Amino acid sequence: MFFNFRRLKTGAVVVLAMLSMPVAGQDLLARQAPIDKKMRAVDSVALQRLIGDEQLENPAFGLYPDWNNQYAHRYDVELPEEYKIDLRHFCMPTPSTRITSNYGYRASFRRQHKGLDIKVYIGDTIRSAFSGKVRIVDYERKGYGNYVVIRHPNGLETIYGHLSKHLVRENQVVKAGEPIGLGGNTGRSTGSHLHFETRFLGQAINPAEMFDFVAQDVTGDYYIFRSNKSKGQTEVAKNTASARPKPTAKPRSKVHRVKSGENLSVIASKYGTTVAKLCKLNGISRKTMLRPGQIIKYS
Repeated sequence: MFFNFRRLKTGAVVVLAMLSMPVAGQDLLARQAPIDKKMRAVDSVALQRLIGDEQLENPAFGLYPDWNNQYAHRYDVELPEEYKIDLRHFCMPTPSTRITSNYGYRASFRRQHKGLDIKVYIGDTIRSAFSGKVRIVDYERKGYGNYVVIRHPNGLETIYGHLSKHLVRENQVVKAGEPIGLGGNTGRSTGSHLHFETRFLGQAINPAEMFDFVAQDVTGDYYIFRSNKSKGQTEVAKNTASARPKPTAKPRSKVHRVKSGENLSVIASKYGTTVAKLCKLNGISRKTMLRPGQIIKYS
């Protein structure tokens, strides 16, 4: 039998090359893996940014029937039985802690007061409570005076009344803490103050149920809006368990508001705790980037 040694030699070289390919391929994949992981992380961040931008351009679009620049709080919609409102990533609209008029019925005026009046002076900076999109910038002589209405992705609309000056325009996207106006005494007002309203699908909610102006904080991470349809009234609760009596009161978490330049190590050192405990309390990791104004629990 005749063998073609040249052909056999060539075939052996090909087989050896094929056998060596997986090893080279594995090396290539090993080198590529960190790059792929980084690219996936970049893609994830970019996707989150796109989703966030879309939510700000069309805030709570699944809840509200339309977008208009006319009516401050007029909606012909059926209220959901329950809706969870995210209060995280907030900013107090003013550093003032003095409430001059509470939410509720005013006997002297024989009408409901649908917001809180907070003492501010003419020219004081008023800021957006959450990120969102400005729906109305207008003037109402016998009511709000100069006012701004902002719709937020969490479903709330906030109203800021009696301003001396507008600092935003309609359909402008704003971030939490961004200046939107200056304190004033315009419209139906007897002294300089901020009239602050929180509404859900046009339904007024007492801002004090969500904002603690004295503590300059929110009352919790979330707020549960409940609609009592059988009585045609609106019921609100701070959390899903608040309607049930508890044998003992749960101590309120101690929180820190992140300042510019702070990280988890700085905050842990400040309160005598560890980064690991901060991560566990807040459901975050050591690599989480903190934002100025973010609320961090430390106890």
